[in-house]
Amino acid sequence: MSQRVVVAGGAGYIGSHVCVELMSRGDQVLIIDDFSNAHPEAVERIRELSDNDLTLLHRDLADPAHKDDIIKAVTSFKPDGAIHLAGLKAVGESVAEPARYYRVNIGSALTMIEALEAANAKTIVFSSSATVYGEGNPNPVNEAGNTAPTNPYGRTKYFIEEMLKDLAKGDPEWRVVNLRYFNPVGAHPSGRIGEDPNGIPNNLFPFMAQVAVGKREKLSVFGNDYPTRDGSGVRDYIHVCDLAKGHAAALDFLAQESSTGATDINLGAGRGYSVLEAVAAFKRASNREIPYEITPRRDGDIAEIYADASRAESLLDWRAEKTIDEMCADHWRWQSQNPNGYKS
Repeated sequence: MSQRVVVAGGAGYIGSHVCVELMSRGDQVLIIDDFSNAHPEAVERIRELSDNDLTLLHRDLADPAHKDDIIKAVTSFKPDGAIHLAGLKAVGESVAEPARYYRVNIGSALTMIEALEAANAKTIVFSSSATVYGEGNPNPVNEAGNTAPTNPYGRTKYFIEEMLKDLAKGDPEWRVVNLRYFNPVGAHPSGRIGEDPNGIPNNLFPFMAQVAVGKREKLSVFGNDYPTRDGSGVRDYIHVCDLAKGHAAALDFLAQESSTGATDINLGAGRGYSVLEAVAAFKRASNREIPYEITPRRDGDIAEIYADASRAESLLDWRAEKTIDEMCADHWRWQSQNPNGYKS
């Protein structure tokens, strides 16, 4: 059964892939985005890939001056629920500008909650993060793991999760899934949508891609003395299209009559790759050299983390399917066809 879904941050990297997934199965979508970390061209390409139309509201969820417009648009749309992906997302920037991160991320979530209450659509899938987990959890990390985020970005995700759980406790009509992503990478197989970071990329894959395409001279590998198989940090990478399918599955889970309260669910591949293994895979996919230098560890980085995704499999009938080579091939196709992102 098709649904009517508000996608906050729907023009961004993950949001654009989520919209394509939803629209391809017949869902009606309202995107709310301020394009602070996205490009209007992404919306046109979502339409192109979906062969379907969508509704776009160009507003900032964190700006009090836009709140009335947002509530009016959401109410008029008559949604069944929302996927909330809007917010700032750079760990290092959050350390430098914590007040901005709390204002934007928590403010955006509060406006989304208010709009859904006004529309009597108390169903939300929240874009959380594995950064809510603290150090010292055994791998693979499950949803009962210790939550003690080490930076303001992770804390905003954790606080929003807790806020949504309080909502569901206080009002049984609320249905919530907090999706804790591990490391989204890759791009749509068409090469038409993908990750287009502002300025210098913060994450491994977009940085590697820019090195491969000649935009950056070399990659910095932060530390080669971790207690891992090759000394570099190990992370769980998940293809963004697998991630998008996880959002659709979470909406379907919340649509079941038996679904109540708030549920935390990991989305990850369930295995880790080291930074150097990822570099080797990207080199294979691009047939380009990826020059790199070993630099000191970054504060707050841990040696290894990967997901226990068994709850996603049991509750959502979801599992990550794409391999590291497919992730790299799709990421490279996007980067090589769009060397300057959506401005190409």
